[in-house]
Amino acid sequence: MSKLVQRLLVFTIGLPFTVCLVLFLPQKNHIAVNIVVVLLSALGAIEFAGMLRKKEHPQQGTLPYREAAVLGSLVPIAVTLIVSFGFGGQYISIALILGAGWILVSQVFTAADKFEAVISRTSSGLAVMLYPGLFMAWVIRMNLLPHSGVVILMFLLIVIANDSAAWAVGMLFGKGNRGIIPASPNKSASGFIGGFIAATLIGIGAVLFAPETFPSSRLPPLLSGIILGFISGLAGTLGDLGESVMKRSANIKDSGTVIPGRGGILDTIDSIALAAPVYYGLYVLLFK
Repeated sequence: MSKLVQRLLVFTIGLPFTVCLVLFLPQKNHIAVNIVVVLLSALGAIEFAGMLRKKEHPQQGTLPYREAAVLGSLVPIAVTLIVSFGFGGQYISIALILGAGWILVSQVFTAADKFEAVISRTSSGLAVMLYPGLFMAWVIRMNLLPHSGVVILMFLLIVIANDSAAWAVGMLFGKGNRGIIPASPNKSASGFIGGFIAATLIGIGAVLFAPETFPSSRLPPLLSGIILGFISGLAGTLGDLGESVMKRSANIKDSGTVIPGRGGILDTIDSIALAAPVYYGLYVLLFK
């Protein structure tokens, strides 16, 4: 099965599943969505830990995958407790303190011949606690916004449109303008332009066809939609490129093999992760 067919198959299954999850399971501020975000954050942290292992000295200890999963899900779990169950905002700080505390305390009984591993394990633990979970938690935070289902769907449409259009336009018109960014030499200038146009159009569509959800008051609606779509699309692109840099540093092509045609979980959520806090901030700035 070709990569194109695999990507289309994942798209035709994944998009309807996501829409149904957001629209038909709104209970407790979309707890079903929140649980999925927690799981994706944990799996993404496992893959990130795998990348970090590639750069560690073979004689040094590495961060166990089960520990990476727990650390990577701490912040999304804390935000879920706040959003879906009304816990206090201090639970995010508590989650970070517990995670960082465990990373430090767990090294105390390290054997003398393993001291060289402590810095590596500590830095790896702190890294997976922050990425991608800290960024993905902003998707959960969107569920406290008015009309949160529409807000989240528009966010996902912007990111998906940006990614899909960049890939499609790059395939069609990118032969002579690839390699402008060393981190991802297969991406082209025409692909980037196509992705930004698609994301901007979704942003414009959001304010035109869902004005009750995107009630622009500070700026003209059209300008607000352009800003929302373009900057969110740009953030998604930078998130994808940032992960590409890390993969090149680890000398791997994909973060995993879980998703046919795309690679790993981190390959799939890298754009979403970085775009989520940007989109949230823009929404609050432009429409609240």
